Amino acid sequence: MPRLTTEDLNHVLDHTRDLWNEVRGKRIFITGGTGFFGTWLLETFAYANDQLGLNASTLVLTRNLDAFKEKAPHLANYPAIAFHAGDIRTFDYPAGEFPFVIHGVSNSEMKGTKRILNFARGAGTKKILYISSGSVYAKYPVSADALAKRASELLFTQYTGISNIQAKIARCFAFVGPYLPLDANFAIGNFIRDGLAGGPICVSGDGTPYRSYFYAADMAIWLWTILFHGESCRPYNVGSEIGLTIKDLAHTVARAFQPPVEVRIAQRPTFDKPAERYVPSTQRTREELGLEQTIDLAEAIKRTIRWYSPGGKSP
Repeated sequence: MPRLTTEDLNHVLDHTRDLWNEVRGKRIFITGGTGFFGTWLLETFAYANDQLGLNASTLVLTRNLDAFKEKAPHLANYPAIAFHAGDIRTFDYPAGEFPFVIHGVSNSEMKGTKRILNFARGAGTKKILYISSGSVYAKYPVSADALAKRASELLFTQYTGISNIQAKIARCFAFVGPYLPLDANFAIGNFIRDGLAGGPICVSGDGTPYRSYFYAADMAIWLWTILFHGESCRPYNVGSEIGLTIKDLAHTVARAFQPPVEVRIAQRPTFDKPAERYVPSTQRTREELGLEQTIDLAEAIKRTIRWYSPGGKSP
């Protein structure tokens, strides 16, 4: 895969420039660093490290370095990024101090969460960011992942009572951008995949659920800001407040291609129950941290399509 564009990297740096002095000459430890969130954090860290001369470094816990080398060789070979082989539940603690820790494993069990917190207590960690999920707001049915996220958030807050670590919590919703898998359980990724193949864009349901999508460059800005400036034990929602139906999303993606591609909706809406919504309120994040969405959905989709297109050109 190609590296991020200078446009996106400069956008993140312009909005985080004042944060980075805190990490100057220090080390960061990251779990989940080879996934969607982690790759964006590594890209933006490396860029800030070079542009600002931070002399900082990052150690990434991974179970499959070879796969990451194929995905992002420029990051795998970056001098200030090293890798530590191991499973989140059993990894050997690396030596030395890590003032900053980011726990971004998407499906970490409680055993893994306890292990990373115990590691942080002995590694001189001052601030730890837990990348949680908006799924914690689900009332019924509650998925196993949502329950694990809730339990992990609680564990993070409990650890602040027995240590000097500031625990920062980011509840992340839905995103779009480079590195988002196009063949996984992400509607917008699947729609972009269908469009790149020439269409049609296929909606498997009736298209009535509401979602919102946040561009990954803004996501990176918000996550770094929460790590450095967020209030300890205070969850911050990360995502867009601008909701739209899956049907409208499909048509928005279709219009990003020239000519627009066809959209097919598999089922007719029944209107016998309220539409499902997965759209956050970001009032706390905006008011307390001064953050805002700076890249709208149409532009986010266009940039993602361009990144995935051969030669970096929009169809």
